[in-house]
Amino acid sequence: MLSVHDLELRVGARVLMSDVSFRVSAGDKVGLVGRNGAGKTTLTKTLAGELKPDGGRIDVSGQIGYLPQDPRSGNPEDLARTRILDARDLGQIVLQMQQAQLDMASGDPAVVDKAMKKYGNLDDRFNALGGYSAEAEAASIASNLSLPDHILDQPLSTLSGGQRRRIELARILFSGADTMLLDEPTNHLDADSVVWLREFLKNFQGGLIVISHDVALVEETVNRVFYLDGNRQVIDTYNMNWKNYLRQRASDEERRKKERVNVEKKAGVLQMQAARFGAKASKAAAAHQMVRRAEKMLSGLDEVREVERVAKLRFPDPVACGRTPLMASDLSKSYGSLEIFTAVDLAIDRGSKVVILGFNGAGKTTLLRILAGVDKPDTGQIEPGHGLRIGYYAQEHETIDVKRSVLSNMVSSSPNLTEMEARRVLGSFLFTGDDGHKLAGVLSGGEKTRLALAMIVVSGANVLLLDEPTNNLDPASREEILDALANYAGAVVLVSHDEGAVMALNPERVLILPDGVEDHWNKDYQDLIELA
Repeated sequence: MLSVHDLELRVGARVLMSDVSFRVSAGDKVGLVGRNGAGKTTLTKTLAGELKPDGGRIDVSGQIGYLPQDPRSGNPEDLARTRILDARDLGQIVLQMQQAQLDMASGDPAVVDKAMKKYGNLDDRFNALGGYSAEAEAASIASNLSLPDHILDQPLSTLSGGQRRRIELARILFSGADTMLLDEPTNHLDADSVVWLREFLKNFQGGLIVISHDVALVEETVNRVFYLDGNRQVIDTYNMNWKNYLRQRASDEERRKKERVNVEKKAGVLQMQAARFGAKASKAAAAHQMVRRAEKMLSGLDEVREVERVAKLRFPDPVACGRTPLMASDLSKSYGSLEIFTAVDLAIDRGSKVVILGFNGAGKTTLLRILAGVDKPDTGQIEPGHGLRIGYYAQEHETIDVKRSVLSNMVSSSPNLTEMEARRVLGSFLFTGDDGHKLAGVLSGGEKTRLALAMIVVSGANVLLLDEPTNNLDPASREEILDALANYAGAVVLVSHDEGAVMALNPERVLILPDGVEDHWNKDYQDLIELA
């Protein structure tokens, strides 16, 4: 399926990995793990053919299905259903069959005759490709990913980022790909869809490489683990399930530490003896030999993994503002004939904490975009209060200009920020040295998350609008987010499927969409978080 030989990947002058070789065959289900920025997303993009390797060779047999973190594929004017069906070349055929049926109702006999012949040819092709059973299979996959018919019948351009991502996931699962590369496939999925996806992947017969911070997903599906160690620029491969991998990795680390202590002790004795011998000309040759032996002993050691750095995150001290910095009244939003929500009223007081819940497609992201001023409501208005300063974290990272550098994005996020101050904050978010000159478009999902959060940190915002801020983060970075949420003094409006994030926020109020019902927070709402 996939065979990798002596692969080398670079980002600028930085070597992400080198001399990497592995094979993924049918039935291999690989969990690709490593800290944010170690190169997981870059590796999957390269395996999918979207990036060229800097060295080595990748041999591919069969069809690859690739789900990136931020999908932007497909004609925006295509219907979502067409996008999914086109994974097996069925979507355009269905559209042409529908047009032929319309033409058969023409009053012109010549048009009718031509349409009938065309429909017959199309119907033969349609059935040869699986026909109505394939259509039913696609509909079933979409339904299990919370994509009802009214979503499938909309153009891609009208869908939210989360809906677009679920469309792409459905397309790949339907495609019949021999090998699937899935980068954070559970992002934007509700609890029922996640459970269904786990079962689908467990039963998948092809090759699979999955990047996921959903521990339950990797525990239940993977039978091999590739650990991408960004410090050592290598991939450690473990032909075992997740739980055995964790035990083996801990054992490997303990072995490496003990070996290093013993070898360093022996090498130290040799170096001390060489120093004593070096003072005597008659023993200079022996001293030199001892030094070389000590160096050889040390060079042969397996490296101990360095403690991985974690972004140090603290949301900004909010600038002064009035009692109610943000109000919204009678907001409504529709896309074509599809009504998202109506008559939503919201008042965000200074320092208040609000969580927005609702099923996928209920308009949570749309409401945040309206509050942030990115989108306009169909009715109603936003009323900014005295001193309002918004910090908006968009789940699809729309606040980042992908054509500008990391440093340029930072400087533009605060009018009084100097380049030196920007570099200092970037350093705390693990962007060091030449990282500031990278184009934001080449960053991984986790790196974009860190950059977007760094931009909020320097903003001085007094109202944070946070849309799934823990997506794409490793466990250590997620804990930093939760701690920052718990200690932020300003107001927060949060959308999240992450129960830990909501609990860290300790919300006072909850807004339920699409009905716009507002209530005081109580523990009964906790069960709705993952279902939302």
